[in-house]
Amino acid sequence: MNKRLLGNFYIGITAFAALLIFLLVAFILLDIFRGGLAKLSWEFLTQPPKEGMTAGGIFPAIYGTVVLVLLMTILGLPLGIITAIYLSEYTTAENWLARTVRFAVSNLASVPSIVFGLFGLGFFVQFVGTGIDAVVAPKDEVIYGKPALIWAAATLAVLTLPVVIVSVEETLRAVPRDYREAALALGATKWQTTWKVVLPNAVGGILTGAILAVSRGAGEVAPLLFTGAAFFLPKLPNSLDDQFMHLGYHLYVLATQSVDVEQTLPLQYATTLVLLALTFLLNLSAILIRYRFRQKLIRT
Repeated sequence: MNKRLLGNFYIGITAFAALLIFLLVAFILLDIFRGGLAKLSWEFLTQPPKEGMTAGGIFPAIYGTVVLVLLMTILGLPLGIITAIYLSEYTTAENWLARTVRFAVSNLASVPSIVFGLFGLGFFVQFVGTGIDAVVAPKDEVIYGKPALIWAAATLAVLTLPVVIVSVEETLRAVPRDYREAALALGATKWQTTWKVVLPNAVGGILTGAILAVSRGAGEVAPLLFTGAAFFLPKLPNSLDDQFMHLGYHLYVLATQSVDVEQTLPLQYATTLVLLALTFLLNLSAILIRYRFRQKLIRT
């Protein structure tokens, strides 16, 4: 009887915690929808900010955020997948290099995002960018040795690497060992087994890692303060060395740096709503791709 009461007590506590989290999320989303829907319009989504960012739209910030996230995914996802393949398929847990990489990944996951911004400024902007300028840029001209879209994307790619590596490695390890042994028994090489057998069965987990990375990268602001985001730009970035506007940073500017914070409150709600919707659409795209891969795998 006592055990039954204790079990019911734990069920009640966990159910209450889950319900509390659901209500908190629902309250936040409802508040954002309530405050942001009235301001959403075609002009708001397609025009640049005007009148000291107290009017107009957020199109440069939407464009900059989408380009940044796509570039971050292109830079970070392949490196994370290759690292996960090495850790899962080509080394053992006792190998010193594997242990070093895992130690680095664990520590990277716990580093505050502002530190990644300082790292991006020091390494990508001042070291890599200045080095490239010394080779390719005309004398006394700065092209890459300054905050830019490419350095912001590279910094976010480093920030999201632990998420990609851990999720993809776990997915690769979940592929049944029998698949590998069967392929090797039929004469396939280690690489052929990984490419033709392991990776196709792990596509769903790889795309899950991409989804988590997109979610983490799209919402980050601190690393962008030093590496590429601009306070205000009426034009769109047209090359990798341009600065750009970002929805998260634009929201921060509206809330803290605007000449009239109260007047920009509807803009803040609407910008938050657009940022959430954009992140949802990017994640939904990855989920649909993952679903199609799974259906294709089932049919084969």
